[in-house]
Amino acid sequence: MGNHGSNLDEILAEDMHHWYNKFMKESPSGLITLFELKAILGLQGMNPDASSYVDQVFYTFDMDGDGYIDFVEYIAAISLLLKGEINQKLKWYFKLFDQDGNGKIDRDELETIFSAIQDITRNRNIDPEEIVSLIFEKIDVRGEGELTLEEFIEGAKNHPDIMDMLKNLMDLTPVLVIIINGRHS
Repeated sequence: MGNHGSNLDEILAEDMHHWYNKFMKESPSGLITLFELKAILGLQGMNPDASSYVDQVFYTFDMDGDGYIDFVEYIAAISLLLKGEINQKLKWYFKLFDQDGNGKIDRDELETIFSAIQDITRNRNIDPEEIVSLIFEKIDVRGEGELTLEEFIEGAKNHPDIMDMLKNLMDLTPVLVIIINGRHS
């Protein structure tokens, strides 16, 4: 997880009471809207792809679809990102990548998400086009130009290099550190 190891250890060590106090400080109503999430993370004025990605993350974690993230959804999201099993994380990644909700991900969806993630995390170590080409070269064995959930999970698990790239690209620890510590200008 890069340079964020000590921060991640500290985040994992926090107790539920601390998480609740932090959540209520950021959102006294007990609910976070999409607008508030972008404000907490300091993400106003993003390009449309990055904004769309944040929207997709929000709606993925808004499990009951009510337009808010409540404390239970917030804790579930943080827990998944920090401690989730690999299958859980891969399913979440897939749901996030599948922007049109058709049950398949294509090159454009992946490239859009990877570019947006880089805009948010400012991690530009890997060219989105390169990783998308590599993923489809190794995982899209039938050459259909799209991946199902099963193909994506099996392919990622069978190719450690792809798994490492996904972990690197999808490392949202910097975002969680902002949530925990607040954005410092």
